[in-house]
Amino acid sequence: MTGVSNLKRISICLILIASLHPTLAASSALQWQQLPPLPDPLGVAGPFAGVSGGALLVAGGANFPDRMPWEGGKKVWHDTVFVLEQPSGRWENAGKLPRPLGYGVSVSHADAVICIGGSDLARHYADAFRLRWRRGGLIIEPLPPLPIPLANMSGALVSNTVYLAGGTESPGEQRAIHRFFALDLDMRQPAWRELEPVPGRPRLLATAATHQNAFYLFGGAALEPNAEGKVARVHLREALRYRPGHGWMRLADLPKPSVGAPSPAPVVDGRVWLLAGDDGSHASVGPVEGHPGFAKTILAYDPTLDRWGEAGEVPAPRATAPCVEWRGRFVVPGGEVRPGVRSPEVWSSKPR
Repeated sequence: MTGVSNLKRISICLILIASLHPTLAASSALQWQQLPPLPDPLGVAGPFAGVSGGALLVAGGANFPDRMPWEGGKKVWHDTVFVLEQPSGRWENAGKLPRPLGYGVSVSHADAVICIGGSDLARHYADAFRLRWRRGGLIIEPLPPLPIPLANMSGALVSNTVYLAGGTESPGEQRAIHRFFALDLDMRQPAWRELEPVPGRPRLLATAATHQNAFYLFGGAALEPNAEGKVARVHLREALRYRPGHGWMRLADLPKPSVGAPSPAPVVDGRVWLLAGDDGSHASVGPVEGHPGFAKTILAYDPTLDRWGEAGEVPAPRATAPCVEWRGRFVVPGGEVRPGVRSPEVWSSKPR
């Protein structure tokens, strides 16, 4: 009996230590595995992604197929939809989007991938639609368009309502917005509503999350004039929560900035996980081809304690990539390795 009591005491002590030190609790909480790479050998940033018909869909996005941007290469947007029906299978070409498109918001809902907004080289779009994978075929169903064209925004699904925050209305990263929209997908005739704007500075490429019927928004970048008078990104550390019926609340700041971390962020054991992204630590590195890649640190936020901690590292850090829950895993397809450089790798993680 004494041995059993001692074991109980040890277990209680370990639980207390884990609760007091998020890094100790979380550093080994994710197990990483690569899935088959995307068929595009360069990979894409900013694709739509989600689950339908039990399969993983990845659609659109953009890359530099001819030359890197520092060599004068032009960004090209894509319209191909890829499908992976089994984690051990291989990607197939499922069809095409209505147009080449990337940098919108996508969520999985009611066995469909909801795709909203996005951009191409010339403009941003207000379009919204569903992608469904049925009996080996792709079905595209229209949804009500946004009140404004929008890309580089952040979004997540809370219950059956999609929330969208921030972003930009036109190409060129000259002005971000702080407008906030919602679409109840359970309504017979869904219609977008504009809600209380996001507090603080207008931003793009923040990371969204959902936890206990609340919408969370982390980091992102403001667009402001720099010392030379040119509009540039300002990496943010702000964390915000929106509860329907209660409005916005400012939370504890991130330990460091985060821009473009995979979104919507996974929630593991009641904590929101920011899987790398751009922390701005190499923003001043020049020339851009010398950028060493994004930092690997995972930041974990505890909503109950309103507290942040480091939670280990991502084996292959990415930015401007979606995050999709599929078959018990959180999947990050493609994304940026560093500015201008994409990856076809598809990484997945699951709680240990």
